[in-house]
Amino acid sequence: MKIEKLVGERFKERPSDCSIDSHALMVRGGYMKYVANGIYSQYTPLRRVCRKIEGIIREEMEAIDGQEVQFPVALPASLWEESGRYDSVGSELLRFEDRNESRMVLGMTHEEAAVQLVREYGKSYAKYPFMIYQIQTKFRDEARPRAGLIRVREFTMKDAYSFHTSQEDMEEYYEKCFRAYERIFERAGIPETIAVASDSGMMGGSLSHEFMLLTPAGEDSIAVCEECGYKSNVESAASIIRNESEPFKELSLVYTPDIHTIEEVCEFLKSSREKSCKAVVYQKCSDGRLVVLFIRGDLEVNETKVRNWLGDEIRPADITEDSGLHPGYIGPYHLDGDFTVLYDDSLRGGCNLSCGGNTEEHHYTGLCMERDCPDAVYHDFAKIKENGICPECKKHSIKISRGIEVGNIFQLGKKYTESMEMKYLDKEGKEHYPVMGCYGIGIGRLAASVCEAHHDEYGPVWPAAIAPWQVHLCCVRPDNREVKEYADRLYEEMTNAGIEVIYDDRSISAGVMFSEADLLGVPVRVIVSPRNMKEGCCEIVTRDKRIQKKAALDEVMAVTEALVAGNHAF
Repeated sequence: MKIEKLVGERFKERPSDCSIDSHALMVRGGYMKYVANGIYSQYTPLRRVCRKIEGIIREEMEAIDGQEVQFPVALPASLWEESGRYDSVGSELLRFEDRNESRMVLGMTHEEAAVQLVREYGKSYAKYPFMIYQIQTKFRDEARPRAGLIRVREFTMKDAYSFHTSQEDMEEYYEKCFRAYERIFERAGIPETIAVASDSGMMGGSLSHEFMLLTPAGEDSIAVCEECGYKSNVESAASIIRNESEPFKELSLVYTPDIHTIEEVCEFLKSSREKSCKAVVYQKCSDGRLVVLFIRGDLEVNETKVRNWLGDEIRPADITEDSGLHPGYIGPYHLDGDFTVLYDDSLRGGCNLSCGGNTEEHHYTGLCMERDCPDAVYHDFAKIKENGICPECKKHSIKISRGIEVGNIFQLGKKYTESMEMKYLDKEGKEHYPVMGCYGIGIGRLAASVCEAHHDEYGPVWPAAIAPWQVHLCCVRPDNREVKEYADRLYEEMTNAGIEVIYDDRSISAGVMFSEADLLGVPVRVIVSPRNMKEGCCEIVTRDKRIQKKAALDEVMAVTEALVAGNHAF
C-alpha cells in the first residue's frame, strides 16, 4: 500500500487531552479518532494491528478446542432478568426500548446469551465439555472513560464460555485457558504480563484472575510481595493489620471546635492516624439506606469489598439533618440510628483511639474497642497498603504497582446455569446444572497496552507479530529517476513476495518521512535515497534501532526477507 493513499493524518504535536503516551501516539499516528466520550473510530493501521491480535487469539482458542460463534449486540432485557443481572448491574448496562416498546440492553458481556445459545444443545452429559467464543463489539457505559483505548465505553472483546459437568473438569480447563492466555500475551509482544488474583465483581464465581501489564500508566493497583511472589489486585487482596496491646485509658469526650477531617483531629489531639478511628458513610443504591463503616484512620476503604459484603451497589451518602449523624463527628461509641454499621478488621484489638463523639464539635479519646464496643463484628473492608503484611508469607513486604488489565478469566460455577435453568441429564438420568468458566480479552485495550509497553519518544515500536505492516519502504527524493525506479521495482518485488509493505514515495523532506515512519512503528525500514544509490546500496534499519545495515542493491530483498522472517544473522 502507498502511504499517500492511507486515510488519516499524522502530526507532530502531542494532543493536550491525552493523559498517557499510547493514547497520544495513536492519535498522532493516525490510528484512531475521537467520536464521543469513550468511543473511537479506528483507522487502517489500528485495524491491521487488531486483526493480527484477533488472529493470534483465534489460533490459541481453537488450539484448546474453542468454537467461534457470535452473539447479538442488542439483547432482550428478559435474558438479563433470567440471570438476575438486569436489576443488580448498575448504570454501566445501557438499557433502552425499541420501536415496539420492548425493553432491550446493549451487551456489555454475554454470559446470558451464551447460556441461551446452548441450553437446548447441552441437555445430555455426552455433549460436555465444550467451549464457545466470540470476538464482538460490546458497550459498557463507563462513568469515567480515560486513557484512549485503555478504558472506553464501546470496545471489541474476545469472550469465551466453557461448560462442564464437574468443578474438577472446569478447573482443568481453566488451567488450559490460563496457559493459552500466557501464550497470547507472549505472542502479542508483552510476555512480562503477570496473572493476579482478582475480585469476580458482577461476573460472580468462586475464583478469578486478571492478567496485568505492569506500567505507571495503568489504572489498576496491584499488590505484589517481594518476598514470596504473592500477586493480587488491590480490590481483592486481604488487608492484615495487627494492633499492639496496651493498657486501656479512660474514655473522654473532648471539645474539638470546627474540626472535621481525620487529619485535623489528629493534629489537634497530637496523635497519629494509626491511633484514630474514622467513619465513612455510604448509601445502598437499591433502597437508599445508610451504611456507616468504621476503619482505622490511616487506611482507605476498599469499596469493592463493601459491595461484595452488602450484595449491593453503594454510593457516597447524602447525609441529611434527620439522619441522626453528625458529619465529621461520627464515632462507634453509643451510635444510634436506622443504618447498617460495619467495622473493619483494622479496629480489632484497637485501643486508646480517637473517634467522633456523635455530637457536634466533640471527639472521644481513649476509645478501646473491646471495652467500649463489645458487640462489634469485624470484617475486612480495607485496601492493602504499601509495606503492608503479605496475606501469604505474613511479612511486611507488600509493594503497590500500577497495571493495565489486558485479560481476565473467571470460574463462574453454576451462577448462570442455575438462574437460567440450563440442565443436563447424567448417565443415570438425573438432572444437574453445568459448571461454567468465562474468559475475556479486550482487543483494542491489548493493542494500546502493547503500544504503552513498546514505544519511544518518536512513536510505537510494534512487535513483528502484530505490526500493521512488516516493511516500511522510504523513497527519499522521488524526483530522482534512478531512486524512484529502483524503489518502485523493490515495492513490486516485496509485494509479489507476500511481504506486507507500506510505501512512501511522496515528495516530502526526509525528516518528515522518517518522523511519520516512526509513528507507524513498522519493524523493518528500507531507505532508498540518492546518496545510498551512489554507494550502490540501501539502508535497512529496524524500528527498535537494534539493526542498522547497508545492503548492496542486489541483496536488499534477501536481507529484508530474512529480517521479516525473524532471522537477524546475516
